[in-house]
Parts: sequence; C-alpha cells; structure tokens
Amino acid sequence: MSDYTLTIDGQAVAGEKTFGVVNPATEEIWAECPDATREQLDAAVAAANAAFPAWSRTPLEERRALLNAMADRVQEHTAELAGILVREQGKSLANAMFEATGTAMWFRAIAAIDLPTEVIQEDDDIRVELHHKPIGVVGAITPWNFPLLLSIWKVAPALVTGNTMVLKPSPYTPLAVLKFGEIVRDIVPAGVLNVVAGGDELGRWMTEHDDIHKISFTGSGPTGKKIMASASGSLKRITLELGGNDPAILRADTNVDEVIDPIFDMAFQNSGQVCGAIKRLYVHDDIYDEVCEKLAAKAQTRTVGDGLAEGTDYGPVQNKMQYDIVCDLAKSVKEEGGRFLCGGEPTEGKGYFFPLTIVADLTDGSRLVDEEPFGPILPIIRFTDDDDVIRRANDTSFGLGGSVWSGDAEKATEMASQLETGSAWVNQHFNLSPFLPFGGVKESGMGVENGPWGLAEFTTKQVLNIKKAS
Repeated sequence: MSDYTLTIDGQAVAGEKTFGVVNPATEEIWAECPDATREQLDAAVAAANAAFPAWSRTPLEERRALLNAMADRVQEHTAELAGILVREQGKSLANAMFEATGTAMWFRAIAAIDLPTEVIQEDDDIRVELHHKPIGVVGAITPWNFPLLLSIWKVAPALVTGNTMVLKPSPYTPLAVLKFGEIVRDIVPAGVLNVVAGGDELGRWMTEHDDIHKISFTGSGPTGKKIMASASGSLKRITLELGGNDPAILRADTNVDEVIDPIFDMAFQNSGQVCGAIKRLYVHDDIYDEVCEKLAAKAQTRTVGDGLAEGTDYGPVQNKMQYDIVCDLAKSVKEEGGRFLCGGEPTEGKGYFFPLTIVADLTDGSRLVDEEPFGPILPIIRFTDDDDVIRRANDTSFGLGGSVWSGDAEKATEMASQLETGSAWVNQHFNLSPFLPFGGVKESGMGVENGPWGLAEFTTKQVLNIKKAS
C-alpha cells in the first residue's frame, strides 16, 4: 500500500501495484508510490478530454484565479512538500524550501502574463486577427532534479491557456508531485489536472497516446529523441527541454574576487544537478591559477550530507545511475591527465554521496569536458585567445546556456552573442525568470518555456479574417 494516490478525474485513485522510492542519502526505500496501469492512464486521458471543452471556454480571469488558488495551497503546504523533496530528491532542506516557495511564486507569475489577440490588418473592409487557441490534452513528463517546480513550469501555462493535462513525474521523485495533486484536487475542476506515476513504460504510453495532443518534456537528450520519434505517429506538438553542457568563460580582465561566489554557486547548485549549471569553466591563463585556488578553497568550506541534517549545504547525487556516471567521469580524470584540486573520490558508506570536486589541467576532448556530468564535479580549462575559446565553447552538440565574465561588459556581450545557446548571460549565469523564455538549441531541445513565448507553446494559432459588413 501507498500513502500517496493518483489524481484521476478529480478523484483519489490507488495503484493496483506500487514501486519503492529510494532516499538517495540512505539508499533505502522510504515510501511506496502507486504505479499507474495502462487502463488508469486511459481513464486520466479520457477525463482530460471530457473536461477540455468546458475548461477551454472558461473565462481567462477564472483560469488565472485557479492558478493563484493553487499557489495558495502550495504555500500552505510548503513545509510538507519540502520534507518530501528532501527524502526523495536528496537536496538540502533549504534548497527544498526554495523549490516549494518558488513553485507558488511561479504559479502567480504565470497567471499574470498576457497572451493577447493580435490585429494583423485592419482597414475599411477587412479586419484580420491572430488568436491563440488551446491545443487540448497536454501530456507533461518531468525530471527528478526539481520535480515540483519544473512540473509547475508546465502545469501553469497549460492550464491558464485553456488546456487540460495529464502529468507524470519521474519515477525517481514522484511523491511531491503526487502530493501536489492531492492538495489541489478539491479546487481544480474534475479532469482538468490528472496526476499519474510510473516508469518508462507509462511515459511511452503517453507519447504514443492518440488522445494526447501535446507532449511537454524536460529530461535527457536520448529520451527526448525517443519522445520526438514516438510523438510523430500522431503529429503531436512537442516541447523538449533537454540536457546542457554550459560553458562559462572568464576573460583575463575578470575581477576574480567578485565572481568566485556566483561562479561556485552556479556550478554546484543542487549538487550540480541543474540543466543550466556551469559544467565547463574556461579561464584565461592570466588568472587560471588564482581561480583554481579560490574555487577549491571555497569548496572546502561546504558540507555535503543528508539534506535533513543541520548544516548540510549539498545533498547526494539523486540516483544510482547518475551516481555511477559521476564516479566513472571522475575515474576518467585520472586516466586523461587531469588534476583534482579537491574531491575526486566517492564518499564511503551509505548514500550516493560524492564530494564537491574541482578538476584542473584537462582540455577539450577529455570526457569530463565533452560530456554532461550532471553532478558535483567541475573542470577548469585554460584558454588564451577570445576567438579560440568561443570556438571551443561552441564545439559541442549541446546548446542550452552559456556565459561570459569580464570587466569589459561591452566586449563580454559581443562574445556572449556568439555562443550557440538558447540563453547567453554576461557577468552572471542561469538567471531565470517566469517572464523570460528559456530553452535550448542544437541537441538541448526545441521550443521554450516561460513568458508569453512559453504560453504560446501550449496554443495553436488561428487567423480570424473578417470581411466587414457593407
């Protein structure tokens, strides 16, 4: 039995079977999650389709009011949701509280965004309008690094634009999202938001389902490619926010003391398990040794441990598969001539703990530089020429984000504009907002989330061409 339930057609639904959810700090199963069957998915999709006509005609202000009411519910249950996040995701309690409160904030921000009708042409005879129409049933598949917040990145824009939804969280971190479904169940019209849980098979059923009209997915590149292929059978609309190997470039004129803290924070936030985290740090030769020394010293002041323990700054890697990837990449550092400035060896004992690790003396072509570690390990790479470092930063199949840091903001802006990324930042990194679009290029995805551009991803365009009465 599970203490958590699926939400289907506004009702609590138990799973016919369950699967265990592992606490990554202990490697022990701490809760059981209901495992949705194909029949339960079909019921959720049918409920969403049945609810769509009325919900799509609901006035915008009422849909906005629902988002704000959902934000209120999340705010009321912040401590409960954060406690679940720590146990299933591994992050520190402070980080979990940040995610839970950020979820409520995101709801309210998205509710305030306008996606107005555009008048394309008007004269004495003709008025042409461009309208944004809801698509129908949206299938949302969300990741394990920020399970609650990144679910709301999809729920909020989908619902406010008049769609209904079937939401599936990662099987590694399903419980906070199921709890969210439970706490808003009585205020959301039946069928408008359905929350199911399960493994890869459930995700495949969703992407193949003829009665789901759009898939919005955040996760790995290989899985995104499979979703794209699967969705092609019914020409589903898709939005894919995939992996990244974000470069940060520190020019020779960078004030090292000013940038150490933000660079460190954007490399190791959530133990490096952030799609847009700094994963390659290119540092000019003139300041290379100073940056290496100060980042390593800062890492020594941070505590990695159980997210519920007092004083913990960073938690474990979330799951065994990702932990093994991080360990294997650390092993490759030794084989390829890199030098550990701190960390480098997995922590002994229970839990998927890996210390904050900073690596010097690697360059492009090494595995840690070329691959996405998605963990607490950062390579620092030398460069001497601005044009050359831009070429090297772009020499990747990834294209999510990147940044350039310099005392000369104009020169840094010129360089940042040459990065082949969906977002480029100057003297900052991964500065996100509900009002700004976020998405990748190349194999980091297609489409964007957030802002009016993100809302538009959940709509189709209709041209209304009106011949005026004579």
